[in-house]
Amino acid sequence: MTSPRTASGAPLPVVLAGARGHGRWHVANIRRLEAEGRVRLAGICELTPLTEDEFGGGLPEQSADFGALLDSTGARIAVICTPIPTHTDLALAAAERGVHLLLEKPPAPSYAEFRRMADGVAAAGVACQIGFQSLGSHAVPAIRELVAEGAVGRTAGIGGAGAWVRDEDYFRRAPWAGRRRLDGADVIDGALTNPLAHAVATALALGDSSRAEDVTGIETELLRANDIESDDTSCVRVTTARGGPVTVAATLCAERAGEPYVLVHGTSGRITFWYKQDRVLLQRADHGPEELEFGRTDLLENLVGHLTDGAPLLVPPDRTGAFMKVVEAIRQAPDPAPLPAGAWHRVPGENRRVVPGVDGLVAAAADTLSLYSELGAPWARPAGHLPKESKEPKESKGPKGVSTR
Repeated sequence: MTSPRTASGAPLPVVLAGARGHGRWHVANIRRLEAEGRVRLAGICELTPLTEDEFGGGLPEQSADFGALLDSTGARIAVICTPIPTHTDLALAAAERGVHLLLEKPPAPSYAEFRRMADGVAAAGVACQIGFQSLGSHAVPAIRELVAEGAVGRTAGIGGAGAWVRDEDYFRRAPWAGRRRLDGADVIDGALTNPLAHAVATALALGDSSRAEDVTGIETELLRANDIESDDTSCVRVTTARGGPVTVAATLCAERAGEPYVLVHGTSGRITFWYKQDRVLLQRADHGPEELEFGRTDLLENLVGHLTDGAPLLVPPDRTGAFMKVVEAIRQAPDPAPLPAGAWHRVPGENRRVVPGVDGLVAAAADTLSLYSELGAPWARPAGHLPKESKEPKESKGPKGVSTR
């Protein structure tokens, strides 16, 4: 795909869809690049307009009609940070206008919707970056180089662990939060598909298994302690064409918040990557442990560089195909099983539910590449396997308005 170049030094006009919630991070990031003269925030799309106090200064043009805002601002880039079910239609609305994209993760709630988005974007000839910020870490290519050099021997598998704390209000922050479906549309807002999606995508990337065709099988165990539709305590094991399993365990009901990480198991060592910190620990036979820290390339900055200087995109849609196969397996799996009342308790004064012992189970899953049921968790049920057939996407007219993630 070739993208039209922009004259050197001319800031690219950007429209942000979804400026509240996580969208505030995008506002700050756009402002950073604006100060460097690389972009200009030309418009904000929200159903309820932002106030100047809320925005923290003079506002750009605002509209609830995404397409009209792209037209009126002459946007070159759209940053889409809206509810998961809106991603495909908004991305295609931008693509048909020749507007390039930074699309928040997960890119779609089903594999069919992902293909509709990715194929439409490719046909339109626009650039699309998927917002897995961890894949902008310079640690990712460095670890892959270490693995290719045999620094830890032959790769036996890759584990991922995410033990996070979320209170019950987290699942009420938006109508779609904690839902598998809403008004007949897929949402699939679970621990592995949204808050800890980076653990899954990063583990697949380190295993050089990012594309859909790299996946040969998927097992899932989906459970919930909270009164929600989606999973808040879950694990997945992906069998890849390269042979080694990729097992990721996650919970939003940890006893203590932990730093998520990905673990490369080698026959003569291991590599631990704390992906939010860009920090790596290399442990190998006949060597002392080595701690390494890396920089990171911002994905919007990379997209701008792609459009102005021809820099390769770091996270185009095809490099998230394997992750979307995981989303699809979770979508097709039976609804998450509620944990029995004795398996969790509320933390006094914190309005959150905790699953005792789950922190250790998450770590053990990453360490042994096992599922919860294989580790003897009394509340886990045997793994579900990816069905062979996917449901076809429903016809959609495409929403004009958006709301905040």
